[in-house]
Amino acid sequence: MSDISPHAIIGEGVDVGDGVRIGPGAVILGPCVLEDGVWIGPGAQIGAPPEMSSLPQNAAWTGDLQHAGVRIRAGAVIREGAVIHQGTYRETEVGERSWVLNRAYLAHDVLLGADATISAGVSIGGHCVIGDRVNIGMNAVVHQRRVISPGAMIGMGTPVTRDVPPFAKVYGTPPRLFGVNAVGLERAGHEAALSEALMARYRAGDLLTGSDPESANLGTLGETVAWWSARHELRPVSVAPGV
Repeated sequence: MSDISPHAIIGEGVDVGDGVRIGPGAVILGPCVLEDGVWIGPGAQIGAPPEMSSLPQNAAWTGDLQHAGVRIRAGAVIREGAVIHQGTYRETEVGERSWVLNRAYLAHDVLLGADATISAGVSIGGHCVIGDRVNIGMNAVVHQRRVISPGAMIGMGTPVTRDVPPFAKVYGTPPRLFGVNAVGLERAGHEAALSEALMARYRAGDLLTGSDPESANLGTLGETVAWWSARHELRPVSVAPGV
């Protein structure tokens, strides 16, 4: 059974799972799927059309359903005032158990992985791919079509104009790689020793683009390296001098 405020607006084409909670003033427009256990705070806005002048700005609240939809996966939390737009050719997606905090913005076609945290005021441009367990600090801005790999951490206010490799810690203007998210790496089930091995690769200028996961010699990180190296036309951040 779901708990939906009578002051929320739920449009046509919205599929609501079990145990969903939606606060007052939230607007959910279709096509949209809210999987089981999703929590949506007051004033959140999900499912408006993509911000693209070449596409129809349809009135989904009248039943005029277009575009590719939004999917909020099981257990995700969308806090107050967050905005998530429809996809153009694929669903805009928030992964299982991820948190999208107040005033955050996910543009069209964004794919956000599981167990990620998008902090207050973060803006993510269209077509971005954000991996599992990523943590993006308050008021950071992610340029469209960028890739942020699983386990990466982005500092507060960082303008992410380049792609971020696995478990990297990136901050500053321009953004630079300053280290490895060792705590996140262990929490993801990897051995602590892999933190230094990964950092050694980054110090040597090897950001694992196009790497063969089996020859990367990074143990249980092979799957994550494969995820990263399979992305097309990567433009990785630079490693900070002296790191």
